Amino acid sequence: MSVTPQPTSPKVHISTHPLVLSKLTQLRLHDLPNKEFREGIKAIGWVHVMAHTLHASRHQPGVDIRTQLGYTVPDLQSPIAPFTGHTVPLRIGLSPILRAGTGLVDGALELFPDATVLHLGLFRDKVTLQAIEYYSKLPGEVTADLVFLLDPMIATGGTALAALTMLTEWGLTQNQIKMVSVVGSAQGVKHIAEEFPDVEIFIGAVDDELTEKGYISPGLGDAGDRLFNTHHK
Repeated sequence: MSVTPQPTSPKVHISTHPLVLSKLTQLRLHDLPNKEFREGIKAIGWVHVMAHTLHASRHQPGVDIRTQLGYTVPDLQSPIAPFTGHTVPLRIGLSPILRAGTGLVDGALELFPDATVLHLGLFRDKVTLQAIEYYSKLPGEVTADLVFLLDPMIATGGTALAALTMLTEWGLTQNQIKMVSVVGSAQGVKHIAEEFPDVEIFIGAVDDELTEKGYISPGLGDAGDRLFNTHHK
């Protein structure tokens, strides 16, 4: 049974946006073509990243874009006349959890084409359901002021917790990390909110049940298989 409970934390934002709810309904369908599944995942990621950006940047002081771009001319030039402009001086990082998290990257890159992409390779052991790290592309020093952690599914929460630990050990504070997801289990989302209370989570829906094998119910199935057409026939 699918639910949309009150967030267990003020940092958990469950979407009520009509576009997200419509796309999510499509994504749950077992026979949705892979191409449409990829497009739906991308769209929801775009909405979540945009929603956070609009909210968080309301009070962010802007800087003269000439400073950011290294311009030496007095003003920028429109087709009509010179003008001055502003930009938000944040270095953005996108951190997809391989492999399903890559399905959220393209939508985020449309908003932040110059973002640093920080891949984290984690998989869940089928027996213990524990997260196992196999890859990390984090530079030697922190290269972002704000990082979006991208993973379509929050099941037990173990993989997300491992990724959050990697990012905080890298040097980010919890307030610098925003998690973007599509569907989570109530158990998994609660687990993250308790362990990392200052990390904001933007998610499309939270479902009540988690199966014995660690799948969200009704969920979406295996998001990685559906994104990359690697279903077991």
